[in-house]
Parts: sequence; structure tokens; C-alpha cells
Amino acid sequence: MRRATSRLDTGSAPVDFVLVGALLTVLFAALVQLGLLLYTRNVAASAATEGARYAANADRDCSDGEQWTREELARSVAGTVVDVRCSADGQRGVVAVSVTVRPPVLGLLGHVGTLRLTGHAVDEHAVTR
Repeated sequence: MRRATSRLDTGSAPVDFVLVGALLTVLFAALVQLGLLLYTRNVAASAATEGARYAANADRDCSDGEQWTREELARSVAGTVVDVRCSADGQRGVVAVSVTVRPPVLGLLGHVGTLRLTGHAVDEHAVTR
């Protein structure tokens, strides 16, 4: 037995495939972009915190922490580092490393902005005085 098909249904499968395929492709690209954004955020936050800990050591200073953070970010999220700054607050005994990174962009999604993250550590210089 053959199924009766109307002339209007002929050729509709390729159109359905293209429409659903385009939607799934955009959804997949958005999920990958979100994953890249979260990865970059986590790596930058970790590098800022570790850089602050490195700069807070008694035998180190802020320039060492900035350099360590830049090197760590260059290994992990190459080409996206905008700015790394270190500051030491002697009265509160805290070293802070601020990192500004630009997450990688997938495809034609455009500029997704910049992330500004800060890591803090207890300054050993203030503790040992």
C-alpha cells in the first residue's frame, strides 16, 4: 500500500532539515561561546589570585606578581590579556592583583566585552614588620 501524498508536501524534508539545522548550529555556537567565556573567567580569576599570593611573599614585590600573572595568562588564554595591575595596601596588609581580559569570540558574534577580575592576598611584608 502506498501512502497518498499531496503535491504540497513534496520537497518539504530538505527545507525542514535546513531550518532545524540552522537553529541547532546557532544554539551550539552559543553554548561553545558561553564555555569559552566561563573558561576565560575562571583562568583569569585563578591567575589574579595566584599572582597576588606570589606578590605577597616576603621576598617578592608587586612587579613580580604582575609578571607571574602575565606569564600564567599567556600560557592559558593567549592574546586576550588587556591589563594586569598590582597594588599593595600597607595599612590593611593586602596585596591586590587586577586583571582585565578580553574573552575569545567564536564566529561572527562580535565583541563580547571585557572581564575585570581581582585577586587578593595577605601581605607578608606587613605581617613581618
